[in-house]
Amino acid sequence: MKHIHLLGLKDYPDEDIQLIIDTAYKFKEVLNRPIKKVPSLNGKTIVNLFFENSTRTRISFELAQKRLSADTVNFSASSSSLKKGETFKDTVQNIESMKIDAVVMRHPTPGSPLQLTNYIDAVVINAGDGTHEHPTQAILDMMSLHEKFGYLKGLKVGIIGDITHSRVALSNIYGLKIMGADVTLCGPSTLIPRYAEDLGVNVNYSIDEVIEWADALNVLRIQRERMQGGLLPSVREYRNLFGITNDRIQKHKKEIVVMHPGPMNRGVEIDSAVADSDQAIILDQVLNGVASRMSILYLLLGGKMEEESN
Repeated sequence: MKHIHLLGLKDYPDEDIQLIIDTAYKFKEVLNRPIKKVPSLNGKTIVNLFFENSTRTRISFELAQKRLSADTVNFSASSSSLKKGETFKDTVQNIESMKIDAVVMRHPTPGSPLQLTNYIDAVVINAGDGTHEHPTQAILDMMSLHEKFGYLKGLKVGIIGDITHSRVALSNIYGLKIMGADVTLCGPSTLIPRYAEDLGVNVNYSIDEVIEWADALNVLRIQRERMQGGLLPSVREYRNLFGITNDRIQKHKKEIVVMHPGPMNRGVEIDSAVADSDQAIILDQVLNGVASRMSILYLLLGGKMEEESN
């Protein structure tokens, strides 16, 4: 691994992404055993530093750490000394003084994980920084696509929905382009950034054309909590124009893989009939999230595989 942290996927080496995916397959085998634990990170201490709410990412990281036999400490900003006026710098430096090895951080401010590396020497993993990046989600998405198709180079992936506010979209764009996939964005013009085509992707405002073109769709949630007014006329209009409805999928009569990073707004960006269908690999993504985060932690923290430790 050329990087000591995982802050984002922009300019990340393709060989490192492939190494993470290949190693994740080995850990997925571990997760399918009756005893789902290996001693790879025994003696390592990892702090989960979450300043925003999370379900899948937080639980996935905690499980990954426990499956690797690491010691895990969970930090909640709402019940910390930050509420008493302590600075972010003082908080993290106090935590590091307790001899930790890594920090997994989610923060609402873009660039916070990079800033964290200026304050501490421990490994830093970005679990989502505002509307910037979410690299571990993109890696599990790429692992899921690689597992389904057997390749990423030349794969046609449509990313659908609220691109502007989505850290998942940006990390997927960076990662998929590095790995040689073709990416098309689709959504309302108000929710696709003006610089999108500068990222080397296509933009198409017809969801039906994208479905006809794509091998896989990654469907994003409309992030109303991050929006200013006027970006979306109504949920009903969005669903009519861009929703991945059962009728729309059936009309195209083609095999297409459907993904979603969660949480889903069923009946808005995706129908339940689609989300629960055989074409959807959404629950596969969740399991691959644990395996890929095990891989990332193992590779960044210098862990040992079972055969190495025997």
